[in-house]
Order: sequence, then C-alpha cells, then structure tokens
Amino acid sequence: MGGVRWRRIASQVGRSVAVWAVSTVTMLVLAAILPDFQLQSADGDSATRIAVAAACGAGAFGILSAVVWPLLVRLLLLVPALVLGLLVFFLNGSLLLLALRINPSGRGEAAPETAVIVAAVMSAVASATGAALAVRDDEAYRRRLHRLATRGRRDHPPCPTAPGLLCVQLDGVGHDVLVDAVRKGLMPTVGRWLSGGDGVGPASAGEGTPPADGTQPATVGRARPTHRLTPWRTDWSSQTGASQLGILHGSTFDVPAFRWYEKDRGEVMVCNRPTSAAELQRRAIRHTGDGGLLTVDGASRGNLFSGGAAEQALVLSIAARRRGPANRSRAGYFAYFRDPAGAVRTALSFVAEVGREIGQSTRARLRGQRPRVGRGGLYPFVRAFATVVERDVVVAAVMGDMLAGRTVVYADLVAYDEVAHHSGPRSRDAEKVLQRLDRSLALLERVAEHAPRPYRIVVLSDHGQSPGETFHARYGLTLGDLVRAGCGLHVPRRAQRTRSGAEARAAVRAALRRPVEEKGEHHRPSRRSEPIVLASGNLGLISFPDVPHRMTKEEIDARHPALLTTLANHPGVGFLLVRSEEHDGVVLGAYGAEIPLAELDDEPGPLARFGPGAADAVRRTHSFPHTADIMVNSAYDPADGEVLAFEEQIGSHGGLGGAQSHPFLLSPHELSAPAGDGEELTGAEHIHRVLRRWLSELDGPQVPLAPDVAEERAA
Repeated sequence: MGGVRWRRIASQVGRSVAVWAVSTVTMLVLAAILPDFQLQSADGDSATRIAVAAACGAGAFGILSAVVWPLLVRLLLLVPALVLGLLVFFLNGSLLLLALRINPSGRGEAAPETAVIVAAVMSAVASATGAALAVRDDEAYRRRLHRLATRGRRDHPPCPTAPGLLCVQLDGVGHDVLVDAVRKGLMPTVGRWLSGGDGVGPASAGEGTPPADGTQPATVGRARPTHRLTPWRTDWSSQTGASQLGILHGSTFDVPAFRWYEKDRGEVMVCNRPTSAAELQRRAIRHTGDGGLLTVDGASRGNLFSGGAAEQALVLSIAARRRGPANRSRAGYFAYFRDPAGAVRTALSFVAEVGREIGQSTRARLRGQRPRVGRGGLYPFVRAFATVVERDVVVAAVMGDMLAGRTVVYADLVAYDEVAHHSGPRSRDAEKVLQRLDRSLALLERVAEHAPRPYRIVVLSDHGQSPGETFHARYGLTLGDLVRAGCGLHVPRRAQRTRSGAEARAAVRAALRRPVEEKGEHHRPSRRSEPIVLASGNLGLISFPDVPHRMTKEEIDARHPALLTTLANHPGVGFLLVRSEEHDGVVLGAYGAEIPLAELDDEPGPLARFGPGAADAVRRTHSFPHTADIMVNSAYDPADGEVLAFEEQIGSHGGLGGAQSHPFLLSPHELSAPAGDGEELTGAEHIHRVLRRWLSELDGPQVPLAPDVAEERAA
C-alpha cells in the first residue's frame, strides 16, 4: 500500500515538473517571437540566464494561477457571468505581469496587451500538457476530472452502487432533426448508441437509425444498439417553459404560452424571467404536492426550474433571490472559472464563436438568403454565450455531479435552440452546433466510466422547431398592427400601406357602417383599454386589460365588431380560440368557420392540417385560468412544414404546426420502454411520469415531499 502511494506521489510530481518544463519552453518561444515580451536585460544576457528567467517566470505564473486566480474569481462574484467571461483575458494577463514582477531572477517584462496573449497561450499549453499526461493513466485522469469539476465541494458520503440517472436536454432539437443528423453522420455518438456500430460516417449512422415513426430497426451483423429513440408530442404551448416545468415538476397547468398577460395580477408572465420562473415553480409544487423529479440527491444544471434539487447551478427560478449562500444559481459559472486554463479556453472559444457568427450572418446577407432575420447588435455575443460558455459550464457541472455519484442529474444545453431561431432549424450553422453537442455527449459518456457508480444516460428534447419566414416579413405588418387595425385603432403608416392593413381597415369601416374614412379620423382610447398583444413563436395572445375577466366572443364582437373576422380570415392565421357564452369555447377559422369545443375534432375543420392531438391540446389550454381573451395560432403549410412566427425568428416554436410539437426521448435499453405498444407519449407530464418510473427501477430514493416542505424548498 505504501509503495502504491509513493508511486502515485512520484507520478504527480513528474507530471508537475513536465508541465513546468513545457511552460518554460513556451515562455521562451513567445519571448523570441513577440517584440514586446522580454526575458533579458537591455544589455543582453546569456542563454542560461534567459532560461532561468523563463523557468522562474513560468513557475511563478503557475503558482499564482493555482492560488490567486480562485480568489479573484470569488471577489468578482457579483459581476455578471458574461462580463466575467470577457474579463478572463485581463485577469490572466494581470497574473502574468505580477509573475514577471516577482520573478526571482529579476528579469522579464511585457506590454499589457502582450501579457494577455502570453498568459492565454501558456494557460492553454499547460492545460493541454497536463491533460495529455493524465489521460495515459486512468486513475490520474479520473482524479483530474474530479478535481476540476468538483473543486470547492465538501466530501460526499459513500456512493450507492445502484445506477444513477443522467438526463441531458438538447433544447429545441426535434425528433426529425435528430434522425437526419444521425443519418448524415453529424452525431456519431448518438448514431453509435442507436445503431450499435461505430457511429462514424453517414452509412454507419444511417444503418439502424429509427425512422420518423419511432419504430426500432433490425440490426444485422452489428453490435446491439444501446438506446432506443421515441418521439413524443408537446402541448399546444410547445416551448421550454411549459415542457421543462412538466418534465421536472409534473405540471404544465396554466402555462398557456411562453409569455402571457395575467389580468388578476396585472402582470406579463415570461417563462425566462427569473421572477416568473419562480412563481411558476411555486404554482407547480402547490398543484402536484411534491418538490419535483430531483427532490432527493438530485442536481439541476442550466434549467429554468430546480426540479426540487438541492444542488442547483445556473437555475433561473432561483436567480431572482437575494445573493447569499442559499442562492446558487450562478455558482456553476464561478466554480468553472476557478480553473484558469478552462476559463481561457472558454474565453478563446467565445471570441471565435462571435467571429463565426459575424462571418455566417454576413455571408447569408450577401447571398440574399431567405428567409432571414436580423442578427446584429448583441446577438453574436448572446449566441457565443449560449453555444460556448453555457455549454462548457453545464458540462463541467454535470461531470462533477457524476464523479460525486449523485442519484439523478438533469441538465439543459440551449445551444441549438438559440442558433436555430436565427439561422433556421436545418441550416448549416445549426448542424455545426449539433456536432459540438454530440462531442459533449461523448465526453459525458467517457466521464461516466470513471464515476463511482454506473449511469444510465437519457437524452431528450423539450420541443422541436418549425421553419418559416416571419409574419411581418410576409405581410408587412405585425400581429399587433393587425389587431389594432381590426379594432379600428391607429396603426403605423408602414402597416396602413400593406394589403393586410388596408383590408383590415376596410373590414372595420364596413362593420361600423363607415364607408369613407375621414381624413385625420383616428380613435385614440386610453392605454388601459388598448389590447395587449404578445407573441410566443407562432402563437399570439390578445388580452384586453380593462376587462377583469376572460372576454367572450359575444363581448368582443360587441366591442370590436370586425376584430375576430379580420383575424380569422387573414391568410397568415390558422385558427382562433375564444370563450363563448353559448358554447363555453369555440374555434374560429376562415370563411366563417365556428366550431364549439365540445364538437371539436382533429378533422375536418380548422385544425385538420395541424395533425392528431391538436383538438385535445386546444381544449386543455382553454381550461387554464390565464388563457388569453383571444388565442391566435399562425397558418401552417403541411407540404413544407412551415409556420409564420409572430416574432423575429425563422425557426420558431410555441404553438401548433410541424416539427415544433415533436421532440424526442433517447433512452437506454436497460430501462423499461417509455411507452407500451400502441401508446403515444403525449405531454411533458407524461415524460415526468416515465422518468419517475425509471428512477424507481434504478432504486432511486424519490419520495414526494410534503407540500409545506416542497414549498419551503422552492421559496
């Protein structure tokens, strides 16, 4: 035993010396090629003295990086995570300047801008060298991963031997997109899981890939597949807020869209707003009576909601709390940035991603690509944050959770969803993101081999995305403009000149028996009585804030006689949902179609083209307390799968129509089938029940909390 310990110590010392030597050589090379970086006095020095100066400088920089860097990150705890990422270069360069100043040899100086470059290169080289040496020794590699991913954690109790459950959400990746990516060889890790082969290249990926109907292929002469792929269907609100709340907390009740107006509170709820996310989580806990999927020994990483997990990082629902020990929403960022090498690597990738987005958007503009939305302003930085920083931090946190042996982990990777919104769900830009996400899955699979317990890796999505140009791009006016025109309110001149705007104004004049519009005649009611129009992808919500209850069709017609007709007959609108005094609720379509909810079926009628399950989804949303006065779903073309987003997105989700309603569930064969023969997975609440069942099969200690304890944890 003592011999093994000494060999381990000797191995660690040898690796440290090797990293120091490589760092010294790197510093010498940089001093030779960078004019503003010197390791000798003005009069010149011998090669030996220059080498000693480099060795001392490299050693001082390494010690400062290990000791001072974590303190600097802790001192910057109140700095926004995005700003911290941009400060990485400055902080690292400052440490190098300090190392040169305290260099025992008394030599070495660099210009500030040169110091940033030198520090970045040295950190990257040191990290690569350490990883290359450690990876040759499985035990050393495991210790390195554990140290980097769980630094700052206290000792954990002994880990159970029962398998744990890791759920990785690929935000916005539809079932069809995943299948096509595997067939093209873009996601070899997923392809290997599904085909049982090596998963490399289009041929091997395509063989054994489930067809779009979710059936399992036969595998001839190949290793048996490790995972099964199952499609599932979202509710009407096909967006992360509803789906993830349902998956983690078992309830999608009263989440009609991504954003909606609540008359009783006089507030607009937005799923990705911290205060709204916290309120939705509290409501779900009250509705279900337990804390969520991750209540016992769970970790929530990069999610909108906690799922009841005690270990939370990058969780939006706790981000609005007062900063303190109980608020760990951003803890993952700072735990990750404590490692200077990883921080520099992420910062370099961040800058590269910003440049990549600028180049891709410029190329799309020069080629006249259609459809296209604006991608300027801060968007390149937002994209880089989602595709680089958030991905790296979440993956590192999940690595730590596995190496700590947690029972259940749920993590969300948002990269694809962000890029697909602006570049398109099947664009080359989005495909590049899928390739990088697949590499993240491969890394987690490899780390699982070093975890103290086996893990069952489940990959799933919360919704898909449907392509199509925006409503504004096709018709020259927004949904808000159309609503105002239908109400007889003033609209901008750009909207007045469009065909849709002119038709809406004509319909209003006819309904009010005003065949001629007098010059300068505009009705300007108080802002309180003006409609609030909100967009959630291709789902629009119209509310009248001065009416305390949900208005009926009869009340809307009495107040604005042309509004419902104008909306229902517009070619960009698929159907409307409104409350009715006579029928409780009705669906309105073009040419006077009006179907009571009790008689509503998927076909025939306005919902026929939206596919199976549309009628049930509409009926369920109608039952929500905070459903808008008028729910508007855009038109949908089944031939090309396109919808018309009411937001500036060419890949959208939030309503009914196309791939947005069809995410996927990729699960290991060691777990029971998610659905029985002939059974369809419908709704995020159903996915929650499946994950609960799997935890029970793995002997996970998922015991629902009492309602008072659950609410206290969510508060």
